[in-house]
Amino acid sequence: MPVDMLIAIFFVVAILILFISGIAIIQPYEQALWIVLGQYKKRLNPGFNWVYPLISDVVKLDLRTQVLDVPRQEVITKDNSPTNVDAIVYIRVVDPEKSYFEVVNYHVATVSLAQTTLRSVVGDMELDEILYNRDFINTKLRDILDKATDAWGVKVEAVEIREVEPVGTVKAAMEEQTSAERKRRAAILLADGQKKAAILQAEGSKQAQILNAEGLRQSKILEAEGERVSQILRSQGEAQGLRILSVGAVPLDKKALTVLTMDMMKKVADGQSTKIIFPMEISKMLDQAAKYLGASDMVPEIGEAMDTEKLVGTAEDVLGKIPNPEELRRELETIEKDLVRETLESLKHAEKIKGERMGDTEEITKEE
Repeated sequence: MPVDMLIAIFFVVAILILFISGIAIIQPYEQALWIVLGQYKKRLNPGFNWVYPLISDVVKLDLRTQVLDVPRQEVITKDNSPTNVDAIVYIRVVDPEKSYFEVVNYHVATVSLAQTTLRSVVGDMELDEILYNRDFINTKLRDILDKATDAWGVKVEAVEIREVEPVGTVKAAMEEQTSAERKRRAAILLADGQKKAAILQAEGSKQAQILNAEGLRQSKILEAEGERVSQILRSQGEAQGLRILSVGAVPLDKKALTVLTMDMMKKVADGQSTKIIFPMEISKMLDQAAKYLGASDMVPEIGEAMDTEKLVGTAEDVLGKIPNPEELRRELETIEKDLVRETLESLKHAEKIKGERMGDTEEITKEE
């Protein structure tokens, strides 16, 4: 092969290699800075770009959100509690020129700034505030970092406190405090439960005593009412018996009295007693008995049976109206109805007292 042809092929290949080396492919999520011989030329957009080979420098910058890990560091809080804190920072490049020309390495610069800012913000807060106000810390850190990194063309989108861990001694003290607080709450709840149980038990005992007393009262009322009805009926029977006896004794004469007296003495003699006491009028009684046995006509007759109505009136006038069984049954039913009505009234009164007591108990519970 001739030398001229070889030289021509060499130049063609060299030109092709130079042309290829000048191609710059930019991804859709990137932007590039074109620098020619140390002088900024322009920004290259995503896609195919051709730059001067050998003398051009293309710097590609990722425009996606980037996650930076802020290393754990020990921070002394406002209440002198050593605490280990770390965080995560989310950033995004919004101005490629500033992010490259204004800062050497915006990743390292942002992480370092986040460390110092985190130490400053957490150091001005107490431990309890750090544990319960993470949203406030995140917002404050984001605002401070975003304002500081704005000159670097970097936007801080979010800052998240990942972990807050007190040192061993502080953590042990917090655990003891939490345990003591839980024990205190448990003791309070237990005491409150015992108090309410005692109140309810006392209220139940009181209600039981009230009901027992009410039941005893009703029982006594019913017993007394039954005794009263029994006494009324017994008295009515005795009164009617006395009336019948008085009406039947009107026509009795001395002969009948003598016979009754002898019969009475016979019964006395048949008794089991060892002593018999005779009345002072025993001689007179014997005299009357002798005259009766001698058929003496000296014994005057008081009158015949028909004379009784002339003296005391008819039996119905003397005894009054004697109630028949049906009338007695109706009277007993009336008495029983009155007893039932009084019992119902007593039970209603007891329920009313119970309701008032329960209302007082609820008010006491609400006040507690």
